[in-house]
Amino acid sequence: MLISVAHALAVSAYVGAAALAAAPLARPVQAPVRWVIGTLALGVAAHAAGLVAATVASGTLPLAGLGPALSVAGFLVAATLLVAESLAREVTLTLAAAPLAALCTAAANLVGLHTVLEPGGVAGAWLGAHIAMSFIGIAAYATAAAAGAMYLLEHHELKSRRFGALFRLFPPLQTLDRVNYLASVGGWLGLTVGVALATAYAVTYHQFEWPKIVWSVAAWLALSAIAVGRVLGGVQARRAALLSSVSFVGVVVLYLAARAVAATPGRFL
Repeated sequence: MLISVAHALAVSAYVGAAALAAAPLARPVQAPVRWVIGTLALGVAAHAAGLVAATVASGTLPLAGLGPALSVAGFLVAATLLVAESLAREVTLTLAAAPLAALCTAAANLVGLHTVLEPGGVAGAWLGAHIAMSFIGIAAYATAAAAGAMYLLEHHELKSRRFGALFRLFPPLQTLDRVNYLASVGGWLGLTVGVALATAYAVTYHQFEWPKIVWSVAAWLALSAIAVGRVLGGVQARRAALLSSVSFVGVVVLYLAARAVAATPGRFL
């Protein structure tokens, strides 16, 4: 009961933060940054309490299984968003990222946080490290995609010479591009470590789950193309924004397809 209530509170807070951030769309006012950050913090705190309760109830970290995976993904997106907004002291990504965190958390609550037990000892720690790093990489990828989508919308507004509520709400293009750059590179680093740990684990313990492998490699290749292109300068701001947002949607669709054909979907993250 506590787990469900905590997740419901987190969803409400994430939706509330997005609604507060969208205030300039309704009337020409500045978004209440302190209220947005405070509401996000409340959601992250409630979400963390729910994950702690799930850990106590199951006796293991809630990482394996669809429900736990969705919950942790939503938590990491929200926590990353909270840190970014707190450092920037402006509402940069809340309008796009907070609904994503709410969607993941609500879906986790509906599916149920039934953790799939994993092996203990060194194998369990190894697998847990892979899952944690992969989640961090995907959360950063989602942040890059959110920044990219907002960049494309604002760029379109500028090209069409419309300077309405959307233009007032969004931060400068340079800010969104910087967030996209940092999130792409950070996500690539996290996902690279996660995929490397997964590969070593599969080889060592002879556990090859091909749908999961295909999805992981596809996500890593997509993010690698963006991150390497950004670092080397071959992928500029607008193209990076487009690639980030479109490829992330593709990765999500591929995840759903891979999970549908997995031999043991309950264990598919």
